[in-house]
Amino acid sequence: MTSHSHPHHHHHDTTGNIRVAFLLNFGFALLEIVGGLLTNSIAILSDALHDLGDSLSIGLSWLLNRYSERTGDAQFSYGYRRFALVGALLNGLILIVGAAFVLSQAIQRLSEPEPIVPGGVVALAIVGIAVNGYAALRLHRTESLNARVISWHLVEDVLGWCAILLLGVVSLVAEVPVLDPLISIGISVLIIVNGVRQLVPVIRVFLQAAPPGVDLESLQMELDAIDGVESVHDLRVWSLDGEHHVLTAHLVISERSTVEQQQRILELAHAVARKIHLQEAAIQIDLGCDGCASAVTQAQARIV
Repeated sequence: MTSHSHPHHHHHDTTGNIRVAFLLNFGFALLEIVGGLLTNSIAILSDALHDLGDSLSIGLSWLLNRYSERTGDAQFSYGYRRFALVGALLNGLILIVGAAFVLSQAIQRLSEPEPIVPGGVVALAIVGIAVNGYAALRLHRTESLNARVISWHLVEDVLGWCAILLLGVVSLVAEVPVLDPLISIGISVLIIVNGVRQLVPVIRVFLQAAPPGVDLESLQMELDAIDGVESVHDLRVWSLDGEHHVLTAHLVISERSTVEQQQRILELAHAVARKIHLQEAAIQIDLGCDGCASAVTQAQARIV
């Protein structure tokens, strides 16, 4: 009993949104470098370095996301979806390393703060909020871990530019040079803390942890409650990329069960699986044994 579905439209949308985020981020990072030099702002230069690193990692994520659209083959039977997850991992690591470098530079600047050009800072901040805000909105509702990590990059950039806007406005009315490195330090610490937080679900997927919201004990009880099922063993649920989940299970039933009864049990088992929005389920029927020596029936289905 096998059925197939190919939900690729959402995946193409994600790839397109990542491409837009890359182009916007890269173009603005170049503008930031020039603007940071002209305004003498360590906060802007640090954000420019951060954005440039973001751009390179987003570009890599874009390429890996496109690659992840390939279907399964002899090398990768589950498909290439985890390549997008590699992009999320690299993205998060680059985010943290870049922020740590910026933090070290801002701390050095604390001892010798320098004046900035407030008008230029305000203008760049307004453009930065608009560019990064638009890119973040494009990725906001996607379920892809790759896109969600990138989206957090962009949200952090928006928050950072809000702080830089505040810096520019304050500097228009009062000269407080130490505020520039202080804001840079605050932005960097926020990026590091949330970068680590964003990496946790990515690492969980690589370690094949159960997807969030999936209660294995409840799932086992539901499968065990199916009429005709004597026991359930080797129940496992993991995620391919944070969006597409897989379930495998063995259901032990009576050796005297008919083919029709086996078919009905499989249908009920897949109905239970659909409740937790699995991409694929492989459920095996074992006739009267927990050790599977006499297993005779197996079913696999892709579930949307």
